[in-house]
Amino acid sequence: MSASSKVTIAFCHGLLADGSCFNKVIPALQADGHEVISVQYGLDSYEEDLATVKRTLNRVGGPVLLVGHSYGGAVVTGAGMDDRVVGLVYIAAVAPDAGETVQDQLNKYPTDIFGHLEMADNRIWLRSSGTELLAGDLPEAEQKLVWATQFAPNAELIGQQKLTAEQVAWRTKPSWYLLATEDRTVHPDLQRWVSDRMGANVTEVASSHVPMLSQPGVVLEVIRKAAATVESR
Repeated sequence: MSASSKVTIAFCHGLLADGSCFNKVIPALQADGHEVISVQYGLDSYEEDLATVKRTLNRVGGPVLLVGHSYGGAVVTGAGMDDRVVGLVYIAAVAPDAGETVQDQLNKYPTDIFGHLEMADNRIWLRSSGTELLAGDLPEAEQKLVWATQFAPNAELIGQQKLTAEQVAWRTKPSWYLLATEDRTVHPDLQRWVSDRMGANVTEVASSHVPMLSQPGVVLEVIRKAAATVESR
């Protein structure tokens, strides 16, 4: 890739969210000259979420830097095998290896938020009491907005991964990881374990589970570093 080329940046959201959770960082990246898109998948099944990423990549130029938050880390791990993807950025994210599910990883390092979830209509919903555990470093009004706009995933979604070794993108593609040290949703020790295992370039930030909302400047710094690296190759 020539030094003057700009990668496309594609965001992959987590559970209880949609693509608008990246709204605080998208305009700055667009101003940098990147084509940016935030994938809107339905959290109905892992297979369909991966398919939605691929359909979305068909609508933008390549090469692509995939950025995944939380469950979105599992999405970029699978979708990142696309030939157009040149790098992966994980934000407080899971990152399954062959044969692992998101549930497997979360079970290794449980957090208190799981006591604030409930199932209805085969969907997982966050009780209002859990908002502080998800986004406790946001102002109260923003925490209420996070809860009010939650997107409930299929209750079986986080048990559906189980990729083969040939389907795990971080095994072969450069990775960056933003580790949220104050995260009460995806345990910081889980983040440390997966980022170390993948050999990622790690940046730590004293943040809740949603640094793209509470500390967007740090998120931008990591994405820009990753973009500059893949663009120079």
